[in-house]
Amino acid sequence: MKIRRPSTTLLQLLIWVAVLLLIFFSALPMDGAKKSVVSTLISTFSYAIIIYGNILILYPVFYQKKKFVWYGILVILLLVVVGMSRGYTSIMLYQYFSIIKPVHIKFLNLLYYVPSGILIYILSLIFRISIAYFTLKQQTEEIMLQKSQAELNLLKSQVQPHFLFNTLNNIYYKVYKVDPPSANLIERLSDIMRYFVDESPKDVVPLTTEVAFIENYMALERIRIRYGVTINFEKVYQTELRVPPMLLMTFVENIFKHGINKSSKQNQIDISLIQKEGYLLFSTSNHRFNTTVPTNSNGFGIANLTKRLSMLYGSNFELTTKKEGELYLAFLKIPLV
Repeated sequence: MKIRRPSTTLLQLLIWVAVLLLIFFSALPMDGAKKSVVSTLISTFSYAIIIYGNILILYPVFYQKKKFVWYGILVILLLVVVGMSRGYTSIMLYQYFSIIKPVHIKFLNLLYYVPSGILIYILSLIFRISIAYFTLKQQTEEIMLQKSQAELNLLKSQVQPHFLFNTLNNIYYKVYKVDPPSANLIERLSDIMRYFVDESPKDVVPLTTEVAFIENYMALERIRIRYGVTINFEKVYQTELRVPPMLLMTFVENIFKHGINKSSKQNQIDISLIQKEGYLLFSTSNHRFNTTVPTNSNGFGIANLTKRLSMLYGSNFELTTKKEGELYLAFLKIPLV
């Protein structure tokens, strides 16, 4: 039986609508409606040229065929041409609609529009990976439904597209403003995407890789918390340990969904990951800001985690969650292989 899933075309359309609205409302307070409309349309169109020019033409035609020199040259040419065209078009339309006074356009001034395209190019690589991953996930899940391990692999992969696109929405504003911290955030997101593509399909991954994934996730989540968050992460284990991928993620994701008050200055998360007597002990502690914490939100959560743990370890594991005063505590104990 063929399973219907949202198409990548619809998904891309929704993302571009969100990008267009985000750029417009970000510029509106400073630039006014007329200038914001013009700059939004030009910016969005130029970003689309860079992203799709890379993922549909340059990347498959040159990079995937190992023509790295030509790929590098053409990427630079694309960024320069699109950036300068964006600057020239913006100035001309601003003058046409009497937004600015007529000015003499200098070649060097147009070059200032080029650097903003660099981060968009980086984003296009992430976009390319995400589309490939989303398409591959659809194909592999239909095949894996016929195998005995289908349910387990489905549970492992559910969180991936959900997390990716929510995170891209969170960091897009910083990318648009073009600053070094934004570039660092995109680099972390790239690491997460590589984890999704390279590591999550495996039965087990190095514990250090899993921890790096969690730390990258927490770093990205910090950007939507106004006053920041204090995270205490205790780690005591041997570096050669291996665990099933995405096993610890549910706890951390629930903390940022239900245990953070964006307007509070006293957000604190305590996490402990300890190896002890042949077992791995993972515990989290955070304040409760929501009166109820769903155990199965949008198909994810503790319920699915419990089911997956049963498939992996039978009854040889411990999983508890409880409320203790103003705190929400979670504990997981699994045997080490």
